Amino acid sequence: MFNIERWQEIFEAIAKNKLRTFLTGTSVASGIFILVILLGAGKGLENGIAKQFENDADGVIWIWAGTTTKEYKGLNPGRRIQLRNSDFEISKQKFEDQIDKKSSKFSIWNGNIVYGKETGNYDCQGVSPDHQAIEKVTITDGRFVNLLDIKNNRKVAVIGQKLKMDLFKEKNAIGEQIAISNVKFEVVGVFTDPGGEREETRTYLPVTTVQQVFGSGGDKINDMSFTLHKKDTYEEALAESKKFTEGISQLLKGKNTVAPDDTSAIGINSTVENIKQFYDLNLYIRLFFWWVGICTIIAGVVGVSNIMLIIVKERTKEIGIRKALGATPLSIVGMILHESIFITTIAGFVGLLSSLALLELVGPQIKSDYFLNPEVDFTIALSTLILLVIAGALAGFFPAYRAAKIKPIVALRDE
Repeated sequence: MFNIERWQEIFEAIAKNKLRTFLTGTSVASGIFILVILLGAGKGLENGIAKQFENDADGVIWIWAGTTTKEYKGLNPGRRIQLRNSDFEISKQKFEDQIDKKSSKFSIWNGNIVYGKETGNYDCQGVSPDHQAIEKVTITDGRFVNLLDIKNNRKVAVIGQKLKMDLFKEKNAIGEQIAISNVKFEVVGVFTDPGGEREETRTYLPVTTVQQVFGSGGDKINDMSFTLHKKDTYEEALAESKKFTEGISQLLKGKNTVAPDDTSAIGINSTVENIKQFYDLNLYIRLFFWWVGICTIIAGVVGVSNIMLIIVKERTKEIGIRKALGATPLSIVGMILHESIFITTIAGFVGLLSSLALLELVGPQIKSDYFLNPEVDFTIALSTLILLVIAGALAGFFPAYRAAKIKPIVALRDE
């Protein structure tokens, strides 16, 4: 028989092993902590990108002219293509059943705007009425450009909130006269733009007026923008966008005598197709974050398994005593598994709650255009914790199985 001192020595060793085993759970806690933080960061990137695309209407397609790079029908490459009103009109007619909103644009770069003693150079754009919906411009005072402005070539202006503060300060701008490159325009509206201050330094004018006053009465336009009718699913919207861009590209190339395979002469950009690229990027980012986080958790679980093997080795005599006193192999397995599961569960909860608390406290403080509200679905986080507990059970099973196979006489002789 063992004396009291020997029993005390064994129990002290057990307590010491449990403490050391618990400390090894920090690797598991750090694993789930890192995983949740990475998933939250991935969601923050996704939210930020989605917020950026809210700045434009769904399915916005921009079209502009470039320079030819290929010889076609006897015409040399290097020709500068110029879009005109006729290009806009034929596009509207050809794709009338697909188009929801449409606008042509003719810009005055660095237009000098004067009001009283205040002056500055600002971006002035001649646009159509639908441009308000396409750019998601919000009118805070007055109105936007309308069809009568277009039809009658009215000299009216809609100015951004930042420009209004630059020129008018706190004064009401509606009805006031501003001079754009020495031409008088009446301010009929003030707008805000979700894009921020840069967009709010713009001035919107009727496109026909800009063509007449600043384009020498011509019919040139810089670009065109369209939105398509909304579809029920993203896949349908993407297919419709591709169909439209291919069709209008062929139409404009044919009208302007451009080679069908010349991709530089007519430029087209679709937010629907851009969104797909960003969502694909988000998917790759999420998969990468999951991979890093899971690898970290696996490293922690492997660490737990190794420590359990060491503990089983150090507790060999205790296990031999238990078996000598009648403990069954199943009870030995249960003892080791209970300890392993307990450690991974507690450590997992600590890592989970710490990471969620950090996201809750720090997330709202991060201010970035492409990073917004990092968060994690609690169901996903809880599912991850359950998987972690299962992994902890597996980590403890093999050491437990080894302990159950030890014969009492061998265990008691172990040094």
